[in-house]
Amino acid sequence: MSPVTPNSPIGGFSLSLGGAPGKGGPVRPQPKLSLSQRRGMTLNGGAGKSASSPISGGESPVSIPAKGSSAGGQMRLNAKSTSLFSSYSQYIDVSTGSLKFAGKASLDAHGVNFANGTSFQISLDELELLEELGRGNYGTVTKVLHKPTNIVMAMKEIRLELDDAKFRQIIMELDVLHKCASSYIVDFYGAFFVEGAVYICMEYMDGGSLDKLYGGGVDEPILAKMTESVVRGLKVLKDDHNIIHRDVKPTNILASTKGTVKLCDFGVSGNLVASIARTNIGCQSYMAPERIKSANPADAITYTVQSDIWSLGLTLLEIANGSYPYPPETYGNVFSQLSAIVDGEPPTLPEPRFSHEAVGFIKQCLNKDALLRPTYAKLLAHPWLVKYRSLDVDLSAWVKGALERRNQGVPEVKKPALHAGGGIVPR
Repeated sequence: MSPVTPNSPIGGFSLSLGGAPGKGGPVRPQPKLSLSQRRGMTLNGGAGKSASSPISGGESPVSIPAKGSSAGGQMRLNAKSTSLFSSYSQYIDVSTGSLKFAGKASLDAHGVNFANGTSFQISLDELELLEELGRGNYGTVTKVLHKPTNIVMAMKEIRLELDDAKFRQIIMELDVLHKCASSYIVDFYGAFFVEGAVYICMEYMDGGSLDKLYGGGVDEPILAKMTESVVRGLKVLKDDHNIIHRDVKPTNILASTKGTVKLCDFGVSGNLVASIARTNIGCQSYMAPERIKSANPADAITYTVQSDIWSLGLTLLEIANGSYPYPPETYGNVFSQLSAIVDGEPPTLPEPRFSHEAVGFIKQCLNKDALLRPTYAKLLAHPWLVKYRSLDVDLSAWVKGALERRNQGVPEVKKPALHAGGGIVPR
């Protein structure tokens, strides 16, 4: 992993830690719900309690002056850029250097304010950049230290692009993270907007994503404990917030050396309307058959919660076996891979390595008929999870061992072409 210095480029521009833009501007109102109230920490001074667990996890950015900065109207914008920003004035307030989502939230260099009255104040000058954890199409994920509280966080950068879909992804991720306070979903510490990029500060999960940990596969007790956490996280999204994840896969499940497993990456999540959403988003390698068949938006077939359960089944199979469940000959051919999902028999766990209960659990998730897949409540009541719920399984030791093996340079298993799906690449 690459060390990050105070002036290291993040997403194509330098971040100065000498002071946040707008430091001398007007005093902001106190948040109605502070980070200390939500997480038992002090964010604006003083030592806070440590986090519950430490995310691994187009166009060039355009400089926008922060609120109160001395830059005034001297923006680095040419005529074309100015025209583009005019088209997106519903999102970007050039006069204050803020990003706004009508009826949802607004961000500036000092933090984020949500329409429901919740605010999270955090800024760049409070953060010490430690190391780059990974990078993807959207930007980078950096390990940072929040100096006022001495809490290590993961800071996800999303480079701003003048595209409606990108704006929707940003507000969806922020919306989900700030609402979903759960032991099975990464914690949210705040967000800010500066220098043409949105920065989201989240819980740092020191084990990273499961696709980098499972190696040659995992034993059944470990798989069961992971499954319990993932199902509970998905159930919280659905039952408490009426949200479907839509991108369940190993790269979006994180682990820590404390033995916790949590969901992340909610940029393509969707609110449910009568339990359905008519969009086809996410990594195709884990798409349910009905989603692949309805790739045409005009199709009447819809995406239900059961589509996430299919993705869960494939994800668990991959973690268990240490490789993507469909044949390697499909990896380099998109058509072959999608055809295998739609037309082939669903893959299964191998017996007798895995118990009859485990095999049955996965089989239920991978039923080709979406209506016959179980609900999250039924999955949690399945004999397989019930059996391991009462057993003492040391997930912490497994994560530490997996990290040690990875650090020793164990070769990574080849993955299919569609597998990446926008995930970050560790440095």
